[in-house]
Amino acid sequence: MKQVDYGQFEEIEIRVGRVVKAKDFLKARRPAYRLWIDFGDLGVKKTSAQITDLYGREELVGRQVVAVVNFPPRQVADFQSEVLVLAAVLDSGEAVLLRPDSDVPPGCRVL
Repeated sequence: MKQVDYGQFEEIEIRVGRVVKAKDFLKARRPAYRLWIDFGDLGVKKTSAQITDLYGREELVGRQVVAVVNFPPRQVADFQSEVLVLAAVLDSGEAVLLRPDSDVPPGCRVL
């Protein structure tokens, strides 16, 4: 495992957001959803997430998630992904979304 110093870690903006819309992403190579996530003062950001194994679209709306918000945008098929939602990846390949234990304001920084 490569080590990084705390200064490098501080450059990564990890924030809590709330999913406000979730749609199937039929043009993705692997099954995925298109998510719109409210990050408070940072606004609503879009992302593509391969989380269809464990989550239905309906249960994602209103859910808080943790995401990196300062990576450059990435084009995924015909959709621009602006943030990277964080998840624990099981040995089976399924992704379990990370979220805070308690409800926090959208845009709250994760340290």
